[in-house]
Amino acid sequence: MIESLVRKNILALKPYSCARDEFKGRAAHVFLDANESAYNAPYNRYPDPMQEKLKQSISVVKEVPVEKIFLGNGSDEAIDLVYRIFCEPRVDNVVAIEPTYGMYKVCADINDVEYRTVCLSDEYVMSAEALLQACDEHTKVIWICSPNNPTGNDMDRLELKKILTEFTGVVVVDEAYGDFSDLTPMRKYLGYFPRMIVLNTFSKAWASAGIRLGMAFASEEIISLFNKVKYPYNVNMLTQHAAQELLSQMLKLERWINDVRHERKNMLPCLMELPMVEKVYPSSANFVLVKVTDADAIYSYLVDKGIIVRNRSRVALCRNALRITIGSKEENNELLGALRSYGMKTM
Repeated sequence: MIESLVRKNILALKPYSCARDEFKGRAAHVFLDANESAYNAPYNRYPDPMQEKLKQSISVVKEVPVEKIFLGNGSDEAIDLVYRIFCEPRVDNVVAIEPTYGMYKVCADINDVEYRTVCLSDEYVMSAEALLQACDEHTKVIWICSPNNPTGNDMDRLELKKILTEFTGVVVVDEAYGDFSDLTPMRKYLGYFPRMIVLNTFSKAWASAGIRLGMAFASEEIISLFNKVKYPYNVNMLTQHAAQELLSQMLKLERWINDVRHERKNMLPCLMELPMVEKVYPSSANFVLVKVTDADAIYSYLVDKGIIVRNRSRVALCRNALRITIGSKEENNELLGALRSYGMKTM
């Protein structure tokens, strides 16, 4: 039962009742209930607090029932809600692979929850046994990002299955970059793993980081907890409209994903032949992690050229590593040209 994992105050919480929820299911045309302005339509009205129409469209695309979908202000809202729902401050802890997405730790710190890390291997391989051994009776959540950020690789599915089968808490599988991977999305297996939460986002493959829309897929019981704790109008009207527009252009989306995959494939050999590049790690994401001779110097050189990549040298297991997003063909060529010039300059 998921209830045994939930904080007692959350179980007892009476959620805020939105004005629009109170007449749900009945027709209305005069709205004098929410102290809104009568002017400047449609922006004078609060957005749908449960994003019903948008969820219906996402349900068709993602093949997940509406009742198993949560929408938030970026994936970061869902990440924070996991802590607020399941983790008692200064009592519970979470376990995560390392290196990985930094917001898991930031949200743990904000919520005063112990954050335990288990390092990947030198080749960024995950050990289910090591993660399980890091858990104790107060471990409520295991965080797994796959494809992982900043390493770019998919986590082994057999290891992931072992964790999902043996861990008695909540397992969050963050598939922010999953649309670029060849593996079947983990949301397809929600029926097998009732304590799994799968994250996805409009920021990466959907090319819409600016609208700040994240998705969480989980059991109906977990999603009801998310909806209970979230702020009433957490996804604004403009975001909902923009997302609906994107969902009507699925052929364009598929072309974007294919273009990124094509550019990623072309970039790998070009990077590997550069003299300052020591290793290019395999990637299933829209970026590659590249080990270089001197990450600080190369990063600074690229900044002077107006080209910004991410220096990950101070992250565990990523010394002298740059994370490079796959851009347009023109952007990628400009980056490669700058790196070739750097190589000539240092010879």
